Amino acid sequence: MTGRSGFSAVTGVVLLALLLASVVLSATMGYMKVPANDVLQVILHRLTGTGSELDPVTVAVVTDVRLPRILAAVLVGGVLAVCGTVFQAILLNPLADPYTLGISSGAAFGASLVIVLQVFGLTLPLGLSIPVFAFAGSLGTLFAVLSLASGDRRLSSTSLILSGVIVAAILSAAIGFLKFLADEQVGIIIFWLMGSLSGVSWQNIVVLTPVALAGLVACMLFGRELNIMATGERAAATLGVNTVRLRWILLVICSLMTAVCVSVSGIIGFVGLIVPHLLRHLIGPDNRWLIVLSFLGGGLLLLFADTLTRAVLPAEVPIGVLTALIGGPFFCVIFKKRQADGTAGL
Repeated sequence: MTGRSGFSAVTGVVLLALLLASVVLSATMGYMKVPANDVLQVILHRLTGTGSELDPVTVAVVTDVRLPRILAAVLVGGVLAVCGTVFQAILLNPLADPYTLGISSGAAFGASLVIVLQVFGLTLPLGLSIPVFAFAGSLGTLFAVLSLASGDRRLSSTSLILSGVIVAAILSAAIGFLKFLADEQVGIIIFWLMGSLSGVSWQNIVVLTPVALAGLVACMLFGRELNIMATGERAAATLGVNTVRLRWILLVICSLMTAVCVSVSGIIGFVGLIVPHLLRHLIGPDNRWLIVLSFLGGGLLLLFADTLTRAVLPAEVPIGVLTALIGGPFFCVIFKKRQADGTAGL
């Protein structure tokens, strides 16, 4: 166990170092090239408030344009990966991720609704109304799923997943109707559904940071209980773990975290599915380590994807499309390998 913990700690240090280096490297890339030393000076200036002798244009580009988007990618990716780890643990299903319970469909419905209302004359500011409505849609979906699954007193993973599928199917039909009503504005809905970090500001970071850190700490506190829960409900009950209460608490925490992220970035899939799988194969099933390492790995993956679409590709591709293109085939390989090993259903 000590050897496994030591390897996990080393993995965490490596991921943290890669993440910090990637933040600096990403900030140097874009239409205007900025040397890494200048990026470090800008970051130091931002943190300490000391004077900067750099070109004001360089400072503005790094501070106001690139850093908010980079930090949002790290926070959103980290949160989605943490939520994926927790959902897979509490539902005992390797295919679970933050969108299993239809949270993404709820956010999409909320955002699509306000866009359609604006088409019919609603005058709410676009930057304010979409995140607020998306967040409300996510929360509404969560409570609808929990209400539907509450007939099962044990709140089993099967009931939760089936409830999520039912609610998501209804919301998908509703979104399709809203897209029909949107007429010429349907492009905005489609682009939002595909996910994007292009409109992120420091205001979004102020909201994301406490939610991400508080949610990460809360999930880490339940790492031991999640490990016990993996042994089965009877064994967990024998060891004093109330699985129903644990599911309720973590479902609410992770759904709130996901709702905040989706309200800022739109729908970004596969991060919460792929990262926990990779790390579980690398360091083992100990959720006490998986949760924190998933945060680092998810942030690194989404930062890589966002930098690729922002600064490398000739035209910006919605980040949700890119993560699906990266994660989909890779997940298929993992799934086929699990089938060959006879563990696909575990």
